[in-house]
Amino acid sequence: MNESLALPIVWYEGLARYQQRGIAHVLATVVAVNGSAPRALQAKMIVTQDGIVDTLGGGGLEHDVINTARQLLNGEIAATVSKEVKPKVSETDSESASVSSKAVRRDAVYTKHYPLGAKLAQCCGGSVTVMFECFNVTPPMSVLVFGAGHVASALMTILAELPCQVDWVDSRPEMFKRYLVDKSTTNQSKLYSLPTHIRPHIDDEPVDFVRPFIEQGGQRFILVMTHDHSVDFELVRAALDTISDISASHDKCSDISAPYIGCIASATKAKRFRDRLVQRGYSEQLVNQLVMPIGLQVGGKEPMAVAVSIVAQLLQQYHQATP
Repeated sequence: MNESLALPIVWYEGLARYQQRGIAHVLATVVAVNGSAPRALQAKMIVTQDGIVDTLGGGGLEHDVINTARQLLNGEIAATVSKEVKPKVSETDSESASVSSKAVRRDAVYTKHYPLGAKLAQCCGGSVTVMFECFNVTPPMSVLVFGAGHVASALMTILAELPCQVDWVDSRPEMFKRYLVDKSTTNQSKLYSLPTHIRPHIDDEPVDFVRPFIEQGGQRFILVMTHDHSVDFELVRAALDTISDISASHDKCSDISAPYIGCIASATKAKRFRDRLVQRGYSEQLVNQLVMPIGLQVGGKEPMAVAVSIVAQLLQQYHQATP
């Protein structure tokens, strides 16, 4: 099995995996123990929408921890769990057994007290308090970059330091040669000296990446900056076609928002592209969703200066749209 597809077994492997990939998850930690309990202080497990990593001891306790974690991920905790202060861990077992489990919200951190008696069908007799920490509930910025030229390379230097997910596409293998580490391995995560959240793709049909990327939903950013203006044009068309198809499909409209579509261009190239798109029947309203030229007007034409202006624009739009 490819190592990148192997399921994590212990909590710290899961934490690293989900942090790198921007997957929503909860880190559940035992922060207090009174009497006998299935796991020791600081035992941890990871809960996602469809899986778990490691254990807090199984049984009723773990079942409730998983349910609570998923309620947090779904934003349901306020409606299903009281926010009263939990009992102190110094209370006796008999006192704790008569108290319902309660949760406390501290921004993205919750705590919940569990008496391990008849209520949870566990005979340990003690009690534990579990802290829930939510990560990536708001998905990180997702960026699809076409082209691996000077500006794109400078762009990766910046995106490498930001919480985002990047797919980087070019048809020319030599453009990624500088990042090669070991030509003998087939594991892409070890093939390139790039952060895990930046995934390079060598493909002769870059247009095929557009629709699946947009249809994943959430905030999406497409950056078109290839070496070929005709390829740029087809990529822009593919993005507009996808937006148009989604807008016509009522069952998807509420789940998928229009992506940011930016194309590196001079004023002349931008006008030519817009005129050609209108001539081919695209509405001016749809064409006006294109960002051409790309980036904030901060000045400077060096690759890094352009890259800085692009990332600034992405962050501005991402944070303005994030609640």
